[in-house]
Amino acid sequence: MSRSIQEVTEAIKAFRDERDWMQFHNPKDMATALSIEASELLEHFLWKTTDECEERVESHREAVSEEIADIGCFLFELADNLGLDLGEVILQKIQKNAQKYPVAKAKGRHTKYTEL
Repeated sequence: MSRSIQEVTEAIKAFRDERDWMQFHNPKDMATALSIEASELLEHFLWKTTDECEERVESHREAVSEEIADIGCFLFELADNLGLDLGEVILQKIQKNAQKYPVAKAKGRHTKYTEL
């Protein structure tokens, strides 16, 4: 079952507010927490080949999914706390990236837009 960004954000905020944690969720600390959780996700893949990474995801699926969920929770809440519509800013960024990475130049390439 797919949930909307707003539904997920409301659930995150309810969890936070029941615990009176908003006092700790300033932009700096939220961004820091986001980075820490992303680093915890990276730990699953450190020093591994592509095949080993795929095996890790299969053998540690719950742990990997929990790290992704932690990242998502902090991202959704940070956007909301800053008054940003997460869905809208993502779509705007995709449009901006489409201009920087036109299909004719970027398809199948990992080159940065400044070098295309």
